[in-house]
Amino acid sequence: MRTVGEMLREWRRRRGLSQLDLANAADVSARHVSLVETGKSHPSADMILRLAGRLDVPLRERNRLLLAAGFAPRYAERPLDAEALSAARDAIARVLRAHEPYPALVVDRRWNIVMTNRALDPFLAHVAPDLLRPPINMVRLGLDPRGLAPHIVNLAEVRSLLRTRITRQLAAAPDPELAGLYEELLAPGSDDEGHPVTSEVAIPMIFNFGGRELRLFSTTTTFGTPTDITLDEVSIESYYPTDTETAAYFTRPGALGSSAPAGRSNPGPRS
Repeated sequence: MRTVGEMLREWRRRRGLSQLDLANAADVSARHVSLVETGKSHPSADMILRLAGRLDVPLRERNRLLLAAGFAPRYAERPLDAEALSAARDAIARVLRAHEPYPALVVDRRWNIVMTNRALDPFLAHVAPDLLRPPINMVRLGLDPRGLAPHIVNLAEVRSLLRTRITRQLAAAPDPELAGLYEELLAPGSDDEGHPVTSEVAIPMIFNFGGRELRLFSTTTTFGTPTDITLDEVSIESYYPTDTETAAYFTRPGALGSSAPAGRSNPGPRS
């Protein structure tokens, strides 16, 4: 088992900081940082959390740092439907409802869908039933040939965009399961050549359903100062129309009344 000092050194290097950089940010001496990393000084729990905070270490990993140093974990991990998270869950549900008639969904750190709004239902009608068995993964849903992939006009661009985001995510906080998802669906291939990602905002997802093109771009919302691991790891993906034709499709009368056909399961708790 690695020591807390070794783990902190790894996080510092991952962030591209020197010992002096970290020391200045945490208001301690560079010598103290060196002693902690080499195991010559045993840091207190508060010092570990101070250094981890300056390194932007995810809450899950901060618990591991504390355990490595012999301290109890500081951050709880409760399911989103737990009573303790009811206020946060209700806030998320309000955001999802307010975004209708446009699609929005909540994903966890591994891109598993946790909650959706009603506007997503028509998209799920085009997906193979086995892809809708929990946990439903957003990346697999979009890139699997039995999912939405046949309906995405600019699939290579969308794959490149997802590759960029998940590569950045893995660099910030490595995760074996997410890395496996990357290797399965996002490993670079010849179909992606000539489709570099130059702007995450400007590249839309272009869907074609029955000859109708829908153009959407997405934004991501996260909790600002969570103290629960679940809230630290979820994000809201909200989709907006890029043109008047797409906006008209979602705002037409009865648009939200179109739900997935019988037998199609909807991911996670609804908003």
